[in-house]
Amino acid sequence: MAILKHIASKNANYAEIQRYLMFEHDEDTNKPILDENGEWIPRKEYIMDGINCDPFTFDMECGELNALYRKNESYDEIKSHHYIISFDPKDATENGLTGKQAQQIGMEYAKKNFPGHQALVCTHMDGHNGSGNIHVHIVINSLRKYDVERQDFMERACDSHAGYKHHVTKNYLIHLKQSLMDICCREHLHQIDLLAPAGKKITDREYHA
Repeated sequence: MAILKHIASKNANYAEIQRYLMFEHDEDTNKPILDENGEWIPRKEYIMDGINCDPFTFDMECGELNALYRKNESYDEIKSHHYIISFDPKDATENGLTGKQAQQIGMEYAKKNFPGHQALVCTHMDGHNGSGNIHVHIVINSLRKYDVERQDFMERACDSHAGYKHHVTKNYLIHLKQSLMDICCREHLHQIDLLAPAGKKITDREYHA
C-alpha cells in the first residue's frame, strides 16, 4: 500500500534537502553516511527532476524567489514542504513497479497538486535503510512562483496566485490522500484506504517493519 507523509520545514538552507536526496543518509538520524575518507557517499539509485526550476540549482532559485517577494525571511516561517510517497515493497515484485514509473507518478502528482511551485521530485529505489520499498520525495518551496488556474482543492482565492504561500488544511490533506489513492488504483498498485479511521489503518512503524 502507498502511504503519504508530510513534513513542513522552517530550515532556510534549501541545499540541505538537495544533499539528502542525492547522498546516502541514515534514515533514523537523517545524518549523512560518510566513507572511510570522510566524504559523502552518492546514492546508488535515484532519479531527480525539477518542476519550475533546475533540480541542481533549486536552492538558489528558491532564495531568489523568496527575495523577490520578501517572504520566508523570518525564522518562524515555513520555508518548504516535503511530501513522501512510499509504495508497498510488493509492488516491485508483484506489479512491476520500477523507479522510472514511480518518478512519473511523482511528477504527475506534483504538477497536479502543487501547481506553480518550484519542486524537486526524487525517487529512491533502495528503500528506507535498504528495505527495498520504492519511494518518491516531493519538496516544494512554500512560496508559489507562478500564477495558475484555480483548482477545486484551493480553498482561498490567493492559492492560485504567485507570491503566496502553500496552504495546508485538513481538507487539502484529504484531497492529497484521495489523489494518491486514485493514481495507485489506476496503476494497479497495492493500496489501502488512507481516509479510513485511524484504528483501521496500518501505522508507519508497522509499514516500515
